[in-house]
Amino acid sequence: MSLLDVLVAVAIAVGLAGILVPVLPGSILILAAVLVWSVDVGSALAWTVFAVVTLLLVLGGIVKYVVPGRRLKTAGVPASTQWAGAGLAVVGFFVVPVVGIFLGFVLGIYLAELRRVGSAQAWPSTTHALRAVGLSVLIELTAGVLAAGTWVVGAVLA
Repeated sequence: MSLLDVLVAVAIAVGLAGILVPVLPGSILILAAVLVWSVDVGSALAWTVFAVVTLLLVLGGIVKYVVPGRRLKTAGVPASTQWAGAGLAVVGFFVVPVVGIFLGFVLGIYLAELRRVGSAQAWPSTTHALRAVGLSVLIELTAGVLAAGTWVVGAVLA
């Protein structure tokens, strides 16, 4: 195992952590690490690994928005509520670093739903949104782990 392999493995691990803690662009970091490895190795296998990793991460990126979005639509949580959550998540990130993203998102969803449907239905809508975010993270993490596993197989075979 070369130094580059170790650095790529560390970058992939940091990318996986970045998926869980949305401070780092996790999937992009994983893709960039595998690209660096593919360029260094330069074999057909390395480029095949890069293509498979790219496909996994792109599909994961698409599915992470489509599936939770449909669930929220089914639950009756409008896009405007989701945008309010996203907006306060950004504000929260700067007010309370790292944790503020989560606090701001929950507060934004709750306040938007409080205004829209009243206090009786605001919290149930908020829990639907939180489940959707959890599902989104799980989908992206699954794609990231599959991409990492693909790289490991490629690195062993290369």
